[in-house]
Amino acid sequence: MAQEDVNQKTDATSTVASDEVPSLVGYIESKYNDSKTSRQTHESRWLRAYKNYRGVYDSTTQFRDSEKSRVFIKITKTKTLAAYGQIVDVLFANKNFPITVESTPVPEGIANLMHTPAPGEEQIKSPYGFEGDDSELLPGMTEATPKNKLGGLASEYEGMTLLEGKSRHGGPQISPAKETARRMEKLMHDQLLQNNGVNVLRHSIFESVLLGTGIIKGPLGYNKTIHKWSNEEGERTYAPYDKLVPKIEGVSCWDFFPDPAATSLDDCDYVIERHKFTRSQMRDLMNMPHFDSDAIISCLEMGGNYTTEYYEDIIQTYDKQNYGEGTTSDRYEVLEYWGTIDLYTASLIGLDLPEKTNALEQIQVNAWICNGKVLRTVLNPFTPARLPYQAFPYEINPYQLFGIGIPENMEDAQLLMNGHVRMAIDNLALAGNLVFDVDEASLVPGQNMDIFPGKIFRRQSGVTGTAINGLKFPNTAPENLQMYMQARQLADEETGIPSVMHGQTGVSGTGRTASGLSMLLSGANLSIKTVMKNIDDFLLKPLGEAFFQWNMQFDEENPDIVGDLEIKPNGVSSVMQKEVRSQRLTTLLQTVSNPMLAPFIKIPNLMRELAIAQDIDPDSLVNNVQDAQIFAEMLKGLNVEQKNNEQAQSPNKQPNGMGSPTGAPVGANPSDPSGIGGGNIGTGNIPQSGESNFTGTTSQPQE
Repeated sequence: MAQEDVNQKTDATSTVASDEVPSLVGYIESKYNDSKTSRQTHESRWLRAYKNYRGVYDSTTQFRDSEKSRVFIKITKTKTLAAYGQIVDVLFANKNFPITVESTPVPEGIANLMHTPAPGEEQIKSPYGFEGDDSELLPGMTEATPKNKLGGLASEYEGMTLLEGKSRHGGPQISPAKETARRMEKLMHDQLLQNNGVNVLRHSIFESVLLGTGIIKGPLGYNKTIHKWSNEEGERTYAPYDKLVPKIEGVSCWDFFPDPAATSLDDCDYVIERHKFTRSQMRDLMNMPHFDSDAIISCLEMGGNYTTEYYEDIIQTYDKQNYGEGTTSDRYEVLEYWGTIDLYTASLIGLDLPEKTNALEQIQVNAWICNGKVLRTVLNPFTPARLPYQAFPYEINPYQLFGIGIPENMEDAQLLMNGHVRMAIDNLALAGNLVFDVDEASLVPGQNMDIFPGKIFRRQSGVTGTAINGLKFPNTAPENLQMYMQARQLADEETGIPSVMHGQTGVSGTGRTASGLSMLLSGANLSIKTVMKNIDDFLLKPLGEAFFQWNMQFDEENPDIVGDLEIKPNGVSSVMQKEVRSQRLTTLLQTVSNPMLAPFIKIPNLMRELAIAQDIDPDSLVNNVQDAQIFAEMLKGLNVEQKNNEQAQSPNKQPNGMGSPTGAPVGANPSDPSGIGGGNIGTGNIPQSGESNFTGTTSQPQE
């Protein structure tokens, strides 16, 4: 387990003995208990969701003695995995991380648009500028020159000849703000990919689908060991070094305890994360900055204090595992607190407080406690102070921080499906066998009543009537299975995920036609778009902004990423890219096939955008102008060769379907007067007026 080094660049730290700050331990434990109490209703929801996902009946489920079947139809699991798979496919299908960085509309101190001059191009605009000529003077400027508009990026383009405004001859365009945004975006993507960010996001997304809420912690600074080898004087030596890198972690809902009065993370006064550490992990904390080694050793001497919660015991029962009950001797419960404390408590801890503070103010801190000991206390290292967590819902609950997932939405449908399938199975067991009515007075006493082929029953002598009657129960399974299908359709509607999306065949009703199936899929995509919008707003955008702020504050190795930038999540845009954008580009391509319109459209750019919309690498598909000319010449040569081959194969063939030199239709019989199979139709002179075979009108009326 990696632990954060978020405060290497601040001196506002404290290392104190726990007996000096009992108020801090009591304060954090009090907040922790408040959050535990208020969270119990959510824990009940999560347990039911996990139970339905695993397909198990809990101890509260009561069965009648007549109910023999215990089958559980795992449609909840199917729907959950289908939603999770679709979200992951949208976010990571194109191998790009779904966060982009763009320049703001008017980057402060940076020119919006410049270009390198083409041969013979000169600056013809007034250096003082006027409104509308793309060279307006910024406040405080006396002359609109590239140098004083580039601001902090002037050194990057030092020595280059730049002209302001749009290029007149198609020369390369330069936008310094966009270059900065591109560098920042690449840096963030590298940081996420190199530190297992994609897997962390996938795990949290799955928990959001299952329990309704996913939680990401970070980015926090970690010392990553870089394994470096060097050759010195012909000898290979190992020279590792530590590098501060940002990293994110996934936090389970079960270990996340927010402020109970808050409806979002922005409203939280504090957040507590519960850790379950081994002895080895506790020792590793002593190597992390700002941790009190004496307090950690004291905790180790006291032994483990981790106590399993009731929901952990229930989950272990569902998983048919037993990890031990009650307090374990080798696990430690560590509470990590992010939130506010008053100045009095801060003064007892000995934190280095800002100079201008008053008694009514509160400060943001990060504190770790275990076994009544304070392991670490530091001021919140971020500027401005923020909670390093992102909680994103699958479906928004407007009055709660925790959202709603797939299993909770279809809970009733799952109960109905289970009930009707169990009844169908129990009924089939009765309807498939005979039930016997036995008159024991007619039989000899003491006989075994088991029935099998060849069984012989002894009757009492002289007793008349039928001693054994076979009864057959009616088969009601079709009605139960019909109700099961209705409940399954209800699950489709409750979740917004039609069964056809996860492989169901034999779809009836609307889905039997192509248009109906398209309507179903469009409705499903609408539901996924809503979920993706939640991920954009509550995960990708805050996470991107957190990475941006971390790089601005702690990354000193990349000075060329400083700029006036903004974060753009593109989860929903990915969905639109697959649906609308592709259709629009295809329609545009069909439109520009008209030779009259083609010269006005940049066909190569259009093809590249169409390839991107289809999740295809445009560089591997679309040729540049030079390659396109080469292939055009090749195709021209192939067309000429094909035309020559066709003419060589049919030397007597005439155009317009005339298959003979005489002009008669192919296959016609000149001697056939019937007029239906090839009569004497052929070429000849046109009859003139006055001839016997002329049937037209004359130019002069006949009297």
